[in-house]
Amino acid sequence: MRASRLVNLLLILQTRGGLTAGELAEELEVSVRTIHRDVDALSAAGVPIFAERGPHGGIRLVDGYRTRLTGMTADEAEALFLSGLPGPAAELGLGTVVAAARLKVLAALPAELRGRASRLVERFHLDAAGWFQAGEAVPHLATVAEAVWEGKPLRIEYRRERMPVARDLGPLGVVLKGGVWYLVATTDGQIRTYRVSRIVSASRMDGAFERPAGFDLAAYWAESSAAYERDSPRIAVVVRVAEDRVGALADAVGYATVEGAERLTEPDPDGWLRLRLELSWPDEAHLRLLAAGSSIEVLEPPEVRERLIASATRILARYDADGPADGRRTAARESAAVGRGVPGG
Repeated sequence: MRASRLVNLLLILQTRGGLTAGELAEELEVSVRTIHRDVDALSAAGVPIFAERGPHGGIRLVDGYRTRLTGMTADEAEALFLSGLPGPAAELGLGTVVAAARLKVLAALPAELRGRASRLVERFHLDAAGWFQAGEAVPHLATVAEAVWEGKPLRIEYRRERMPVARDLGPLGVVLKGGVWYLVATTDGQIRTYRVSRIVSASRMDGAFERPAGFDLAAYWAESSAAYERDSPRIAVVVRVAEDRVGALADAVGYATVEGAERLTEPDPDGWLRLRLELSWPDEAHLRLLAAGSSIEVLEPPEVRERLIASATRILARYDADGPADGRRTAARESAAVGRGVPGG
């Protein structure tokens, strides 16, 4: 336990410079007396550590001193290498930097930990993108990331609907969510989120901007994501679905939506399940349900049924106009029949 604390004390001083005994005690959750004992122990072991008195004093390491990573545990080494995402790093323009850093860390590890870390890379791979997604083009991500890192203002043209709009931003951070990159930035005194793939052009500006005091990117993202999901418009839709086709419904609307659905106890003439689903974005709900085809029938509300019927009818008309084969025409009519309340088999 003490050896781990001594290593942590060294690494804190190495990365953050001089700190008071009180600050180190709070960081390591020990007493000030324990910190002084640890400093004496490190000094006796030959570590060039010293304490300065006065208002600007503190405990410091001699400039230029660096410790090797021999205090890293097996779990920490494995976690470090599992956390590397070469795809996102390359998109940020850091692919070669990450590769070089991992090589240096690997070289500094003891032989036993080096073997475990190498084996982890051979046997585990993290892919941040979702299925059936080729990935969005983000040609300006490296420019955005550089402005974020250097704290420089950013001027972008952002595609909103059909016309790009110009924005001067104070870039606060970038976030990778489900394979999609987002920029969090200040504009006109407010914090906004921009999808990086919609940035038409980006250039760093001279000068600086005022970063909000105490801004925490992870906390902001968690709060804004929760608010987005909580506040997005929703609609309750009652459907009936053949029990062996619940998977097809889940593919269309999402497994979490089906798992969270209310199961209704009303009897069904065909023995189908009746579910009340909570779907986001009411204007698009019928399109998602249409993807389930004849596996479901929408019962409520009437406006979703009517939109589904209208969409299915347009599909049927399109295939009739193009002279489809009888089988395709039958399938299209079946899909339209679902919305009218005719079981799809």
